Amino acid sequence: MIIKTLCENTSVNEDIKAEHGLSFYLELNNGRKLMIDTGQTDLFYENAEKMEVDVSDVECLVISHGHYDHVGGLNKFLEVNKKAKVYVHELGFDDYFSKSSGEIKYIGMDKNLAENPQIVKTKGIFEVDEDIKLFSDVAHETPLPASNSGLFMKENGEIVQDKFLHEQNTIIKEDGKYVLFTGCSHNGIVNILKQFYKNEGRYPDFVIGGFHFSWKNADADADFSYVDEVGKFLLETGAKFYTGHCTGIPAYERLKEIMGDKIDYLASGSVETL
Repeated sequence: MIIKTLCENTSVNEDIKAEHGLSFYLELNNGRKLMIDTGQTDLFYENAEKMEVDVSDVECLVISHGHYDHVGGLNKFLEVNKKAKVYVHELGFDDYFSKSSGEIKYIGMDKNLAENPQIVKTKGIFEVDEDIKLFSDVAHETPLPASNSGLFMKENGEIVQDKFLHEQNTIIKEDGKYVLFTGCSHNGIVNILKQFYKNEGRYPDFVIGGFHFSWKNADADADFSYVDEVGKFLLETGAKFYTGHCTGIPAYERLKEIMGDKIDYLASGSVETL
C-alpha cells in the first residue's frame, strides 16, 4: 500500500502547501485507489496534482467525521470525480461547532451535499467490501482528549458537548495485514484501538491518523501525563503508527521519545509504502 499525504498542517517542502486539515490518498497493491478525508479547502487537489495523483480515478472516499478540516474539499472532490462512492456516517451532516474566545462557530459539513447520489451513509460496523470496513460506536473506556472540550453539537435544538458519534474509522486488510485509519481520534486513540480489538480479535499492524492532543499544531500546552500513558499503551499493541495534524508537534515529539521507531510523522507531501 502506498500512502500519499495530500494535506496536513505541515509540509515536506515549499512546493507542497500545508493547512490545518487532513487528507490521504491510498493506492493498494491490487491497484485500487482510495482517499480518506479532503482537508479544509481545495488544497488537497492542488497538492494531488503536484504529487501525480489523479483524483478522478479514486473509487472510494471515506469521510472520517463531519468537521470542516476533513470535509472542506468535498465539493471539489465531487466536482472532479463523478464515480467514487463517498462514505459518511449517518450523523455526519448534523450541526457541529467549535468555541474559541467565547465565540461559537459552525464547523460542520455542507448540507447541500447530503443528498448527492455519490454519498453513502453509514453506521456501526459497515463493510464496504471484503477488504475495507468502517466502524464507529467506540466505547469510552478511557478519558477522551482534553482538546475535545471546545467542540460542540446541536441536540434537540440545544448546543451541547460533541459526543463524536459521527466519527468513523477505516480498516483496510491487505496481504494479511490490517491497516487502521483514525481521522482525528476524537473518541480517544486508546478507546479506538480497544474497540478494534473487540471487533477483530487483534490489534492492527499499522495505524495512521491524528490523536487530537492539540487543537492547533502550534499549541505547546498538551497534557504530557496523558500523552505518556497513551504512548505506553500504543507500544503495547505492537503496531507501527504514523500521525500528524491534530496530534500537535510537541505531543508527537513526546511520543517519539517514548515510542522510537514505532511512530513517525506524516506531513503534506509525505509518501509511505507499507
